[in-house]
Amino acid sequence: MGSEPIYIEPAEVEALRLVDVEGLSQEEAGDRMGVSRGTVWRLLKSGRKKMVEALIKARPLTISSQPLPKSLQQAEE
Repeated sequence: MGSEPIYIEPAEVEALRLVDVEGLSQEEAGDRMGVSRGTVWRLLKSGRKKMVEALIKARPLTISSQPLPKSLQQAEE
């Protein structure tokens, strides 16, 4: 078990909040966020994966202030 944080992007957190907490559909969440339903689906998928990985591996989950550079994104996957 490592202590390296897992970084989640603000857009992923917002999609999770709108769909999982507020109960909106992916289409409604997309309208609120100004993105397509497909983009919301991708944000939910990646955000949920990061949350579960942080729980299972006992790693901190950190909201990034900006998207990670490509080199770090590949390391996360």
